Amino acid sequence: MTMRSVLLALGFVAIVVWPFLVDNTFYTHIGVSVWMFTILALSMNLMLRMGQLSLAHGAIMGLGAYTAALLMLRLDVPFLPAFICSGLVGALVAAITGPVMLRVKGVYFVLLTFAFGEIIVLMFIDWVSLFGGHNGIFGVPRAELFGFVLRDRSYSYLFALGLAALAYLILRWIYSTETGAVIDALHDDEDLARSLGVNALGYRIGIFIVSGFMAGIAGGFYASYFTFVTPESFTFWTAVDALVMNILGGIALPLGAVIGAVMLVPLPELLRDSQEYQILFYGLILIFFLKFLPDGVVGVIKSLSTDSSRSLGKRFMKILAWRQVK
Repeated sequence: MTMRSVLLALGFVAIVVWPFLVDNTFYTHIGVSVWMFTILALSMNLMLRMGQLSLAHGAIMGLGAYTAALLMLRLDVPFLPAFICSGLVGALVAAITGPVMLRVKGVYFVLLTFAFGEIIVLMFIDWVSLFGGHNGIFGVPRAELFGFVLRDRSYSYLFALGLAALAYLILRWIYSTETGAVIDALHDDEDLARSLGVNALGYRIGIFIVSGFMAGIAGGFYASYFTFVTPESFTFWTAVDALVMNILGGIALPLGAVIGAVMLVPLPELLRDSQEYQILFYGLILIFFLKFLPDGVVGVIKSLSTDSSRSLGKRFMKILAWRQVK
C-alpha cells in the first residue's frame, strides 16, 4: 500500500469519526449541512459538465423537501419510501420539462430555468392549503431507518455523509463511461458529437433526470433533518450557491463540487456575527477565484498531473471506441 493510499484511508476515517470524538453539536450540524448541500452541488455539476446552467435546481430541491414532508405528515408514509419519492418527484419534473427546456441552450436555458424555478416557489407560497404559504410546513418527522430514529446529529451526519459519498461515486462512474465522454463532447462541440451519431437531446434529458433525482434527494433529507420546510429555503439563491460551490471547487471533476461545498456551506455560520458583510465576503471570494483560479481548486490539482483526458480529441476518440465495441 502506497503512502498516498494510507493518507487517503486515514483522512476518510477522520471524516467519519470526528463528530463522535469532538462531541460538539454546532460543528456536527455544519458537517451535516456540508454533506447535504454537497449532493445538490454534485447534481449541479452534472448540468455544468454538459454546458447547461440550471437555476431551477433550488426549486427542484424544494419539491423533494415538500414531497417528503407531505408524505410523512399527511399520509403517514415511513421515511425511507418518502425519501425515495422525493428523488423520484425531482426526476419526474426533469423528465416532463426537459424535452421542452433542453431544446434551447446558453442564456435562454438559464432564463427558462430561472422562470420555472420562480413558478415553483410561487406555488409553494400561494397554495397555502397544501404547502402552508410563507409559514411552510413544520413538525416533519425525523429520518428513521429500520426502526432507528436519527435524533442524534452525529447519526444524521453519517447518513448525510453516506448519501454524499454515494452521489460522488455515481458521478465518478458516469464520467468514466461513454455517457461521460458524451457529456463532455456536448459541452465542447455538440455538432461534432451529433456527427458521430450521438442523440444530443436524449443525453441531455437523461442527465437532467439524474440531476433532478439527486436534487430531490437532497431536499428529502433536508425536510427530515430540519423538521420543517419553507419556500425561502429553496429560492433562486439556493441554485446560485450550488453554482458557486462548483466554481470554487472546479467543474472539471466531481471532487470540485465536494471541495466547494466544504468551503462555502460553513461561511454563514462562521460569519453569523457579521451578517451584513456576508454577501460582500462571498463576492470577494468569487472575484478572487474567477480572477486567479478560474478552474477552481481541482484546476490546480489537475495542473500538477499529466492527465489530459478532458481534452476534446481524447473525448471524441473514446466515443468512437465505444461505438466500435458495440
